[in-house]
Parts: sequence; structure tokens; C-alpha cells
Amino acid sequence: MRFKLQQAFHFGSVRVPAGGTIADSQANAVGKDHVFTGLNANTIPYGAVPLDGSATTAFNASRWAGTSPPQPSGVQSIDA
Repeated sequence: MRFKLQQAFHFGSVRVPAGGTIADSQANAVGKDHVFTGLNANTIPYGAVPLDGSATTAFNASRWAGTSPPQPSGVQSIDA
């Protein structure tokens, strides 16, 4: 599954800027996606936008189901 991020996100020592993409495995990653092997319905970050069917399924099972992604703004979208 793959998600595009509307806000910066970090996991472990990896920082993904707003506009970056995360995938749950190397097999599902495309291009410069950051692989977050802990990605599942319980760990989807706020502002993540599903990019494929499995991501949509996980998103709909997450606490963010029924919400709209935020518009990037402020410190959350700055890549420092």
C-alpha cells in the first residue's frame, strides 16, 4: 500500500517531507517512496492520502476514515 503525505512525517530516523510518499514494503514502493514496514491501519499518519486499493482499504479501517486530508500549510509542510 502507498500513501502521499500532506504533512511531514517521521518514523525511526527517516523524515518524509510533505508531498513525499510512503509504502508498506519495498515490493509496493515506487520510485523514491520511503518504506515504512510498520505501516498499517493503526499507524497511518494524519494527512495521508491513499494511492492504491490496499491503501484505501487500510485508510477506511483507520481512525481517519471519513475525514478529508488537510491542506499543507505551516510548519507541518516545511522540509527543514
